[in-house]
Amino acid sequence: MIRRACIGLFALLICCCKGNETDAIPVTARPNVIIVFTDDQGYGDLGYHGNPIMKTPNLDSFAEASLELTNFHVGTTCAPSRAGLLTGRNANRNNAWHTIAGCSILSENEETIAEVFKKNQYETAMFGKWHLGDNYPYRPIDRGFQNAIYHGGGGVGQTPDYWKNDYFDDTYFRNGKPEKFNGYCTDVWFNQAIDFLKERNNQDPFFMYLALNAAHSPFNVPETYAEMYENAPLSEEQKRFYGMVSNIDHNFGRLVDYLKKNKLFENTILIFTTDNGTARGIAHLKNEVKELGYNAGLRGIKGSHYDGGHKVPFFISWPNGEILQKKDINELVAHVDILPTLAKLSGISWKPKNPLDGTNVAKILKGDKQGLDRMLVVDTQRNQWPVKGRNSCVMSTQWRLIDGKELYNTVDDPGQNIDLAKEHPDIVKKMQAFYEQWWQSVEKDFAYAEIPVGFQEHNPVKLTIHDLHSKENLPWNQVLIRKGELNPDGFYSIKVVKDGTYQFRLSRHPAESNLAINGVASKIPSTLYTDGAPESRSIGANKAIVEIDNRKMQVDVNDGKPYALLESKLQKGSYKLKSKFITVDAKEIPVYYTTIKLIEPN
Repeated sequence: MIRRACIGLFALLICCCKGNETDAIPVTARPNVIIVFTDDQGYGDLGYHGNPIMKTPNLDSFAEASLELTNFHVGTTCAPSRAGLLTGRNANRNNAWHTIAGCSILSENEETIAEVFKKNQYETAMFGKWHLGDNYPYRPIDRGFQNAIYHGGGGVGQTPDYWKNDYFDDTYFRNGKPEKFNGYCTDVWFNQAIDFLKERNNQDPFFMYLALNAAHSPFNVPETYAEMYENAPLSEEQKRFYGMVSNIDHNFGRLVDYLKKNKLFENTILIFTTDNGTARGIAHLKNEVKELGYNAGLRGIKGSHYDGGHKVPFFISWPNGEILQKKDINELVAHVDILPTLAKLSGISWKPKNPLDGTNVAKILKGDKQGLDRMLVVDTQRNQWPVKGRNSCVMSTQWRLIDGKELYNTVDDPGQNIDLAKEHPDIVKKMQAFYEQWWQSVEKDFAYAEIPVGFQEHNPVKLTIHDLHSKENLPWNQVLIRKGELNPDGFYSIKVVKDGTYQFRLSRHPAESNLAINGVASKIPSTLYTDGAPESRSIGANKAIVEIDNRKMQVDVNDGKPYALLESKLQKGSYKLKSKFITVDAKEIPVYYTTIKLIEPN
C-alpha cells in the first residue's frame, strides 16, 4: 500500500517509538521466545515453497501449522540483517552496512533485543553466528546474552575464527573463551541450544537466538546429507548446499520435538526465518545458460536489491497466544519489526532507546488489523561508507522502486519482470520522496565503531584484518590468509581508554597456530563433501611496522618467531592504527593479526 499522505520520516520514527511502549505483565505469564535465523537460505530453499528438489519435511510441517508472512524482508547480506533484527534499526544507522572491513561491528550505542529481554527478567542465550564484532564491547556476551556459544567473524573458517575450523569438531567460543566441540557445526548449535533448555533451573522465561552459519560457504556438509541429492539435477556444489539445508531441517525437527515433549511448545513464540536470499539454491554450470535449482520465481539472489536478495521465509508459532495459525499474510513486514513486535507480544515494559525503522505488527499477526500503510528501504552498500542511492529498493506491500527509477508491482509480478515506472509516475515520485526523507534521517547516524584498548579486564585486544577499514579486497577468510596474496592498505579504528605503555604483537598467523611469521601452514586436503585449504605462503618478512596516526615504529623480524614486538606510550584518545610487514624485496604486506596489550598504565 502506498502512503496517502506525505508524513515526515522523523515524525514517523517518533510515533513508532511511542507506539512500542508496552504494559508489563507478570513474568511467569510471559511466553518464551526462540528465533531460528539461518544463513544464505532463500525463499525458495524449502519444499513448502515449491522447491521440487529440496527435502525439508520438518520445516514444511512447521510452516503448514504456523502463521506465514509471505512478504517478509531482511537485508541483502549477513551482518546488515543481523543488525536490523537485533535493534529494530536499519544497518546503515549502526555501522553494520558491510560484512567485513570494520563495517560489520554493531555500534556501542545500539540497544539489542537481548538487552531488552534481559532487563525484563528473561534468561538470554545465543548459539551460532554473531557477525557483529569480535572484541569487547561488541561480542554477544556484551550485548545482552548471558549464555553464548559462537564462532568468530562472519562464518566458520573466516579470519577471526579459531584457526583450522572447518565445520567439523571445531573450537568455538563459550562466553568469550575457546572450547573444543565434537560434531558438525549445525548439530553443535542445536545440541547446545537443547542442553541450555535441559539445564535451566529457574522459572523465568527465556529468549533464545539460534543463528546458524549454515548454509553459508564453504559448503561443507556431512556425507549423509550430500548423498540425499546425489542424483539430483544440481551442480556438485549445490548438492552440498541442499544437503546443508536438509541438515538444518533435521535439527529444527529435533528442537520442535524437544519443546513438545517437555511441554514448552505451547507457550513459546517460535520463529523461523533467514538472513538473505539464496546463495546456491540456483546456479548455472560453466558456459551453460540453463539454470539449475529453484528460486521460487524471484529475481536475484543473495546480495541483490531485487526481491530474490531479501525476501525470505518467515514462520511464527505460538499456540497459547492470540496470533493466527495455519494462515498466511502478505503485508509488508521486515526484520526491523521483530524487536518491537516481540516486546508487545511478550508483554514486557520497554521504551526504545533510539528511533526505530521497525514497528509493532502484533495486531497484524493476531488478525486484528489489515493494510499496513508504510514504506521501508533495503539496500546493498558493502563499502567503506554508505552512498546515497546505491543499490536501493524502496518497498511497500505492493510496490518496489529499484534504484529510484524501476517500478514493479510485486503482487502481480513477483519476478519483477515488467517495469511500470512510466505508467505510474505518481507512485515513483512518492517513493522517491520517502527515500529522500529516510536518507536524511539515516546519514546523521553514520559513524565507525571504535575498538577500545586499555581496559584491564579486556586486555590484551586481538585485531584481525577482517576488521581493517579498507576499500581494497581483504583476506577475510583463512584460505586467503594462507595464500597471502591480498595486500590491502587500510587502518583500524581504535580508542585508547587509558594512558600508558602499550605492546604491539604482529603476526602472520593467529597465536593458536604456533607458526612463525615466515612459517608455512601445511595443506588441508579437500574431500567430496568438504573444501580443503592450501599450504600457506611464506611472505619473507624482515621488518615490522606500526603506525599510529603520524607516529611510526619499526623493528626487525626474527625469522623463527611467531610475532614481532613493539612498544609505545599512548594517551587516551581515538586513533587510526596501521600494522604491516616489509619483505626482503621491499614490499609492504599488512599484518593479518595484531594484538595490543596495556603493559604499564600511567
